[in-house]
Amino acid sequence: MSAKPEIAITAANSNTPDRGGKALPLRAISFGDPDVSVERRDDGTIYLRPKRPLGDYPVRLTDRLHHWARLEPNRVFMAERSKGGGWRQITYAQLLSSTRRIASALLARGLSAEEPIVILSGNSIDHALIAFGALYAGIPFCPVSPAYSLVSRDYGKLGFLMKLLTPALVFADDAVKFADALTANAPASAEIVVSHGTVAGRDVTSLADLLATPEHPSLDAIHDAIGPDTIAKFLLTSGSTGNPKAVINTQRMLCANQVMLRETLAFLKDEPPVIVDWLPWNHTFGGNHNVGLTLFNGGSMYLDEGKPMPDSIEETVRNLREISPTVYFNVPKGYESLLPYLRDDQALRAKFFDRLHAMFFSGAALSPYVWNSLDALAVQEKGYRVPVLTGLGATETSPFFMSVRPDTSRSGHVGLPVLGNDAKLVPNNGKLEVRAKGPNVTPGYWRQPELTAKAFDEEGFYKFGDALKLAVADDFDAGFDFDGRIAEDFKLASGTWVSVGPLRARFIAACAPLVRDVVIAGINRDEISALVVLDLDGCRLLAPELPSGDIAAAAANPKIREAFFERFRKFLATSTGSSTRVTRAVLVDTPLSIDRGEVTDKGSINQRAVLEHRDALVEELYAPTPPAHVITL
Repeated sequence: MSAKPEIAITAANSNTPDRGGKALPLRAISFGDPDVSVERRDDGTIYLRPKRPLGDYPVRLTDRLHHWARLEPNRVFMAERSKGGGWRQITYAQLLSSTRRIASALLARGLSAEEPIVILSGNSIDHALIAFGALYAGIPFCPVSPAYSLVSRDYGKLGFLMKLLTPALVFADDAVKFADALTANAPASAEIVVSHGTVAGRDVTSLADLLATPEHPSLDAIHDAIGPDTIAKFLLTSGSTGNPKAVINTQRMLCANQVMLRETLAFLKDEPPVIVDWLPWNHTFGGNHNVGLTLFNGGSMYLDEGKPMPDSIEETVRNLREISPTVYFNVPKGYESLLPYLRDDQALRAKFFDRLHAMFFSGAALSPYVWNSLDALAVQEKGYRVPVLTGLGATETSPFFMSVRPDTSRSGHVGLPVLGNDAKLVPNNGKLEVRAKGPNVTPGYWRQPELTAKAFDEEGFYKFGDALKLAVADDFDAGFDFDGRIAEDFKLASGTWVSVGPLRARFIAACAPLVRDVVIAGINRDEISALVVLDLDGCRLLAPELPSGDIAAAAANPKIREAFFERFRKFLATSTGSSTRVTRAVLVDTPLSIDRGEVTDKGSINQRAVLEHRDALVEELYAPTPPAHVITL
């Protein structure tokens, strides 16, 4: 492995086969070269340590705001669509001025980690103003999934986290939209701040009032006193019970992780990033990775109100027709939804690929069909493939921990640990469980010491719960592939281990485009079975008459069932033994529940929660004479 700190991936040295086997050139980009030392212990434990040190990083994330407000005061930091259809923009100089005034208003209220800020509404400039004001004042804030307020029927998670965090200030941009959630869950003692509107029976403070606050006389001294261990924010994640855990995010974590990103995605140094982004800020990918990356590198973020769904993707397309990103972030479903538009609209395709250095995905595996299609469209437009990147991270790691290289990237590959991160691989039931240590790793969960204790091992490594395997046997330079989640694996009645992660990935790929996800059942059973979550967009390609969003109609549709049966049958023919042999399946005909923790607002599925809450359906799968809706082979 090269010891160079940085390498250029060029068309000349990167004519690697794509996923279809055809050699295509790869765009030249600057990229940090992962170079790790390997230590093997007698008990089978393996330690991976980057050979180069991480280097210095700022004490406070807002130090970079000062930097860019001084160097590029008139550069757009963030823009969002206005009601008139244009862009509402805020420059670095304007952001710094507004941040200081809001920070002054927050300091006057005596807020703290014990009584922090909770933000209920989604991505917006106003949300960013509250967040940066809190960061500048050293007051923790917690962005909450809007689904907890607007989709949840019982406010179970929202009520839990309000009791966990005990906020003294709650922000929502639209008071009317969030009125019911605020009335039911905002503590009586908490101040409610809104961009506009009112809440019946509650006093509200306008964001404009905070922006009109004179600067606090001790603001500079208070800002300078913020240190690496100061809590910047809480980010919520869910365990198997579905109750939120508040992951502590310190200034050290955020700042160190941004240097890790900048040294790995070294093309960020070549020109300030321009991002068109919808990923929610209540998740670490959108809120830490992307917002932080924009600020740290003096970039511009255009907020995308689109989503990778049939009724929302048009807004993303509209934005991409106007803004050419330098790097594009999305989940696999987002790329899949964009494909028809990129394929059919040459002007959109030209705008999208015009100055694109790389694409990045996270959250799930990108299917070979989608990846190959993106390659082909890039070659059609530019004459080269645009690198598609991914890695491995978690809310607890800020999130950047492992990264692929552009020339070896493929779905399921997670690469090697980036600068500043040590990886520990521990033998666990025939797999290698991965653990992390670095300045970007959380000190724990807020007010949940028992969960914190369980999350770390005796050497202080954070336990992901994920398994990895060498991409090439005995070749650490080639990096690692994802090998599933340890907690999802189980034994059949025969004692045979079932590796759920890889099995899920193969099942979904075999049943594309009909299946979005699958829950694997079979613990202590004789055979494996599957609860299948249909992809309604994919189903409508086959049955256009299906009503939009009607999961029950799709599950009952004869054409869908027949097409799934054929794919299922072919998949079964590839099984190599009882650990990969799925013999029964049911098409789930009711939506997964966010209240019961079956699914997150980002669409990630909690396998254990689904199996627990749909135990009757599991019993039907294993009935001696299963009901008609169970598909058997």
